[in-house]
Amino acid sequence: MSQEQVYSDAGFGQPVPRGLKPAIVVVDFSYGFTDTQYPTAADMSAQMAATRGLTDKARGLGMPVIYTTIAYQPWERASLPWLKKATGMAALLAGSRLVEIDAATGIQPGDPVIVKHGASAFHGTNLAGLLTGAGVDTVVVTGATTSGCVRATVVDAVQSGFNVLVPRDCCADRAQAPHEANLYDMNQKYADVTDAADIAAWLDSLA
Repeated sequence: MSQEQVYSDAGFGQPVPRGLKPAIVVVDFSYGFTDTQYPTAADMSAQMAATRGLTDKARGLGMPVIYTTIAYQPWERASLPWLKKATGMAALLAGSRLVEIDAATGIQPGDPVIVKHGASAFHGTNLAGLLTGAGVDTVVVTGATTSGCVRATVVDAVQSGFNVLVPRDCCADRAQAPHEANLYDMNQKYADVTDAADIAAWLDSLA
C-alpha cells in the first residue's frame, strides 16, 4: 500500500475551508535567520520576495499582516531548556540586529511584531487574541524555518481554532529534506500546503 493510500485511509489530507477574513503571519524572517553572515541564517531571499508579494497585497486590501521574531533577554539564555538543545538560538538577544525583521520583507511601521521566546508564534504571546479581535478566520503562515517555528505556529494556529494555509514557496529552511518532510506532514494533518500564486488569487477574490 502506498504512503498516500495509508494517509487517505486514515482520513488525513482533507481540504481546509477558506474563510472570508484572512491574515498573514510572517514567522521569523529576522536577520538572524536571513543574513548569512550569522551562523543561524540561510539564504531566504526568494522566499522573502514571494512572501512580500502576499503581504503587500494583503495590506493593500486591509487584511492584517503580522510578523514574529525570537528575542531573548540575557538571563533567559541560562534557564530555557530549548537553548540547551538549540544553542545557536541564544545569539538572538533582544536589541540586537539579529532579531530585527529583515527590511527585504517590506515590513511597514504599522505592522505588529510579536516577540516570542519559543518555536510557536502562539505560545506565551497575544497572537490568538490579536487575530480573534480582528475577526480572522483563516491564517496564512509563511517564514522560517519550515521544520521549526513555521510548523509549530501552524500546529498551534489549528489548535487555536483557525483554518491554516501554507504557501510552500514562502517558507524557508536550512536544508531541503526537513523542509519537504514537514510540508508533507502539515499538508496531511494541519493545513493546506499551496503556493503564493494560489494565495494571491484567493486574496483578490475576497476584495
